[in-house]
Amino acid sequence: MSRTHFTADCQGDTLACTLDEAASPVGLLIVSGGNETRAGAFAGQARLAARIAEAGYPVLRFDRRGVGDSSGDNLGFTGSAPDITAALRAFAAARPGLRRVVAFGNCDAASALMLGAGSGCDGLVLANPWTFEGETADDASAMPAEAIRARYAARLKDPREWLRLVSGGVDLRKLARGLQGALSKPAAPSSLAEDMRKGLSRFAGPARILLAMRDRTAQAFATVWDQSDPRLHRREGADHAFSARADSDWLFSQLIAALDEQALFNKQTGQLDVD
Repeated sequence: MSRTHFTADCQGDTLACTLDEAASPVGLLIVSGGNETRAGAFAGQARLAARIAEAGYPVLRFDRRGVGDSSGDNLGFTGSAPDITAALRAFAAARPGLRRVVAFGNCDAASALMLGAGSGCDGLVLANPWTFEGETADDASAMPAEAIRARYAARLKDPREWLRLVSGGVDLRKLARGLQGALSKPAAPSSLAEDMRKGLSRFAGPARILLAMRDRTAQAFATVWDQSDPRLHRREGADHAFSARADSDWLFSQLIAALDEQALFNKQTGQLDVD
């Protein structure tokens, strides 16, 4: 496995890209969430890319404009469609034998892919899609009531949370606000969630929606999404980044399954398996 760094044009600005090479004509495009660089938190995305490449699939990561090593203004995830398109074009140029691409995004990167109806990719893996209106969800009262109830139900099952309560380690005012939110009526889906639903409905390829059930972003998404959707895959106890080893392995297996699916389709349509 070899790793190369290069730049690509995006509407006159420069995207910083990193390619982990592998032989397959099916590749993975990693779209970073938030203002995270292409390496990911604590180089998590870099490690994931290396692991995917070792399994035989090339991987491209990139910094959105205005983030990390890329130039230009940061337009946020709602303005990142040209960045994803430019990265996909750069991937194809760097790997002339590339035939099909699966895009993976966590948090608002998943939302961006949904809003863009896949942004030209052939398959999608969408983790913990962001449905909050605005940039942050630090205040628990901003969460849907169902998500707050799920969060507190999980805490009530954890002996450590009871210990924190009796030892004075819990902010009682924040707790009161959370309980008030838990008792409120369900809110209507946000306009962002509706736009994401409409965008994904225009995507014709296979998609997997991964939910880390200890993550508030995933909990909020679950309250506004059809729970019978066969594309949903839940990981109980996982945090937002799937950082525990077993959860990281689960994420890897989901990505490999999506890539294998595209590789099988590539064979069935008569494309070559190698460059």
